[in-house]
Amino acid sequence: MSRLIGAALGIGLAALFGAGTAMSEDAADGIAEGIAAALAKELAQDLAREEAEQSPAQSAPAPAPQISQSRRLSALARVLPQGARLFDKGRSTVLELALSQPVPFRIFTVDAPPRLVVDFSEVDWAGFDRLGFEGSDRVGEAHVGLFRPGWSRMVLELNEPLALKEAGMQTGAGAPEGGALVHLLLAPVSAAEFAAEAGVPADALYAGMSARKDLPPAKTRQSGDAPLVVVLDPGHGGIDPGAENGEIDEADLMLTFARELQEMLVRAGQFEVVLTRSEDVFVPLEERVSIARRAGADVFLSLHADALAEGRASGATIYTLSDRASDVASQKLAERHDRADLIAGVDLSAQDDVVANVLMDLARTETAPRADALADALVAELAPSVGMHKRPRLEAGFSVLKAPDIPSVLIELGFLSSPRDLGRLSDPAWRAKAVWAIRDALIKWGEADAAQAQLLRQ
Repeated sequence: MSRLIGAALGIGLAALFGAGTAMSEDAADGIAEGIAAALAKELAQDLAREEAEQSPAQSAPAPAPQISQSRRLSALARVLPQGARLFDKGRSTVLELALSQPVPFRIFTVDAPPRLVVDFSEVDWAGFDRLGFEGSDRVGEAHVGLFRPGWSRMVLELNEPLALKEAGMQTGAGAPEGGALVHLLLAPVSAAEFAAEAGVPADALYAGMSARKDLPPAKTRQSGDAPLVVVLDPGHGGIDPGAENGEIDEADLMLTFARELQEMLVRAGQFEVVLTRSEDVFVPLEERVSIARRAGADVFLSLHADALAEGRASGATIYTLSDRASDVASQKLAERHDRADLIAGVDLSAQDDVVANVLMDLARTETAPRADALADALVAELAPSVGMHKRPRLEAGFSVLKAPDIPSVLIELGFLSSPRDLGRLSDPAWRAKAVWAIRDALIKWGEADAAQAQLLRQ
């Protein structure tokens, strides 16, 4: 049955891969059989469930109707860590990933920088040992996580161009009992060959991304007559965990802090609060700014807690936008944030035309001083309550701060590489003091900003 369904699905495989992605017939057949196995298993489970419900011997009430996973073409599989391997074999590179059950998947490559992307519908990555998995000289780091609802993603950074030669999902003999084994075979190709075959399927982009023309017009400057609309942006998320220290990662920590700050601001009664993400999911940098525009944001706060590989640093820092970074460390930090976004599969390299640049510069002429005033207010409140870095105000070219019409700042609450900061960030009492300070800063800034707006209108 699996082979019959696999053959029927073979003609539709192009929809699961980027245009031009080359593979052998065996690879295509293997993937088709993998999808077919997922469908066949779910169909069997559906039939068994229906037979059990219709059995006259069943005395318990029938369970509520459930949506068949096979009809949704998705399921949730767990990664089996002992069956996750990436290794070089002669001139080839092999990836093996054991799953608790078969699920549909798709593969494509992306260039500049070269990456191999495997999307699953869907996989729970809990327990996946990324460091233990990375065993190939031809492949750099592996990134895994939730890309968007219904899709989990693995991204392999390639140290050299590699093409997909074989792909399949094995069930039954050779696979975990009741599960599946994903097998990929990669082989070196020239940079030109890799670039020619690379491409991202349209539906593999982040679902929330919208064209600029679909965004609402810029909101007029707030005047204090209505609640201040604050957009909180917990950095990273999903496939991009951000900085890590042991079992603590920046994405989870900042989401926790954003929720705590949201609750405090809502209780104050003077704010409307929107989060760019409310769960551990990937949101591209450009989409975060679009969310703020759609929400009619008066203020945009991006929340982070980075780590330094070299040197020691501690304390909070407030960043505002600048084409020229305050120092080398700030420049590297901004590059690292943008690179994390690029690695996840979204290219932000599109160039604005000259007219658009001029218009944005004009908008920033008004917005930049307001953002500076917001940053100063945050330093004034955070310094006495939770402490600041020795240089509390810095500038860098963070993409997430580039909305020309919204006062935007990036708050580095501390450094996960600092034991003292890590302890503070993990302490609910310390976070509560930081939340109070940010709330007070927003209230004072909002009042001063509204008063200035009134003067400008006179």
